[in-house]
Amino acid sequence: MDILSETNFGFLGHKTAGKVRDIYAQHGKLILITTDRHSSFDRIIAYIPWKGQVLNQISAWWFERTKDIVPNHVIAVPDPNVTIAKKCTMLPVEAVVRGYLTGVTDTAAWTRYSAGQRNFGGIALPEGMRKNQKLPQPLFDPTTKEAEHDRTLSPEEMIAEGFITRELFDRIKATALALFARGQELAARNGLLLVDTKYEFGTDEYGSLVLIDEIHTPDSSRYWQLGSYTTRFAAGDEPDYFDKEFLRLWFREHCDPYKDANLPPAPPDLVEELSRRYITMYEQITGTKFQYGEMPILPRIERNLKPFAL
Repeated sequence: MDILSETNFGFLGHKTAGKVRDIYAQHGKLILITTDRHSSFDRIIAYIPWKGQVLNQISAWWFERTKDIVPNHVIAVPDPNVTIAKKCTMLPVEAVVRGYLTGVTDTAAWTRYSAGQRNFGGIALPEGMRKNQKLPQPLFDPTTKEAEHDRTLSPEEMIAEGFITRELFDRIKATALALFARGQELAARNGLLLVDTKYEFGTDEYGSLVLIDEIHTPDSSRYWQLGSYTTRFAAGDEPDYFDKEFLRLWFREHCDPYKDANLPPAPPDLVEELSRRYITMYEQITGTKFQYGEMPILPRIERNLKPFAL
């Protein structure tokens, strides 16, 4: 099976490697190549066939269907794994929107609600809510974007600490909620609940707000199956969801993924299953059949990016 683990296209200019994307910066634009790297525990734990194509094409699908709400950074998608994007000034706020009271991490809404927090993004939640319950209205619950660690701050704290102006904060909030409403509407048509997500924004040379990075992918968003949600919630069961945790759990059971210098290879059957699930999510989100990109991958991408050589 051909996988895209990394790229080294010197003809595109200097490369910066992110967790999943290889980024080539050129004058006024970025060339974003989404690889098959699978990141967890602050490191790469596996390479999942077709994952890069799935993420890139799901984002492209959503960018096209939300561009009437806010301009996005897409200039072109010349290859299934590649987006040519407008270079923007990134804003230091991650725009998190939540539609349901769920999650298990320290910053998750359910964790904070269970600990007694009731005010989320300026909205007070009632007492007695249950895990996975639909919120009275979608919550804008942003975090900072910082080198050390992101923080959940109130709007007033973000503005007071100089992360963003009040005017720009209000624009981001209104735009994020509009994007989430569109996402929930289109997801429901294909039998999905868009539970929560995060958006990243930048500004262009004119100071206009631009949606950047990715949108409504399985890596940036939580989806549940719509058809079984009501019954399962009433019974106190967890919703049917797209599960990527099984690979993380395998590593936790077989090594110390935070401390061990070398990790065991991911079991091929688990890698194959995760690849299958990403493709299934692509097909349900978009309502279209996944078209496997031409192989081998690297020569194809190189050929398709020749017009962007420096």
